Amino acid sequence: MVRIFKTIEGAIHEIQEPQEDCWIAMTNPTATEIFEMSERFGIEVDDLRAPLDEEERSRIEVEDNYTLILVDVPMIEERNDKDWYGTIPLGIIVTKKMIFTVCLEDTQVLTRFMEGRVRNFFTYMKTRFILQILYRNATMYLHYLRIIDKKSEQVEEKLHMSTRNQELMELLELEKSLVYFTTSLRSNEVVLEKLLKVESIKQYPEDTDLLEDVIIENKQAIEMANIYSGILSSMMGTFASVISNNLNVVMKVLSVITIVMSIPTIVFSAYGMNLNPAGMPYSADKWGFLVVILLSVLVSIIAAVILSKKKFF
Repeated sequence: MVRIFKTIEGAIHEIQEPQEDCWIAMTNPTATEIFEMSERFGIEVDDLRAPLDEEERSRIEVEDNYTLILVDVPMIEERNDKDWYGTIPLGIIVTKKMIFTVCLEDTQVLTRFMEGRVRNFFTYMKTRFILQILYRNATMYLHYLRIIDKKSEQVEEKLHMSTRNQELMELLELEKSLVYFTTSLRSNEVVLEKLLKVESIKQYPEDTDLLEDVIIENKQAIEMANIYSGILSSMMGTFASVISNNLNVVMKVLSVITIVMSIPTIVFSAYGMNLNPAGMPYSADKWGFLVVILLSVLVSIIAAVILSKKKFF
């Protein structure tokens, strides 16, 4: 899908045909749309396709008539009926007359611009637009990181009362999300550093503060991702040990019960053997059956007391 936007009289409007100083937003474009844009605006097909590869690395490439900026943006993906987090590439292509964005799916990083909810956003101010996208991207990382932190706290509460692996798997998914975030944020940091040195993108004094804010937000997101990742790793190790210890306790109690209950079983099995009754104690006594049961129960109680003093349960 290809949508075209332009700032007209201070407000963002969607237009039908490309014009100078417009923004062309390409979301999961078809092969036909890619070839049309390539031929019409002189952009390499590979550069238009690059953001559609989920494994594409973040980078900046300067060509003769345009500059390609590739960064990773956070996204929500559904797995097993639950929302988890990952990253996908976002391509920003800047030419002398217009700016392009290419992404595999709709991203919240760009939707606010399309809806005109970003202050001081003008499609003809290309450098500022790039920095605003990068700033919005960094804030989205921070937003999702806070959500991940809250989810990990909820899972931690469940783990206090659980011996199942489900909660540990949820922590594993959250840790995977943090790994994706950390890797992408570090790649984006390299892009920001290179952005300062790219001569094809003009640096305006009024945008200096915005660029500093982008770098600060990105570094803060990296620090938060590292902190949360370390917390999750230690939490997973701790609760894995707790669950294993709980299982050991359960198995020990079951073993003790089995030992205690095996004593009457042995006695009853002996009396159930097909032997001469004269050789069996209390076989001729009318209260023999009751005596044997009581003795078996007494021995079991003694064994339970001894095991209890040994702190087997």
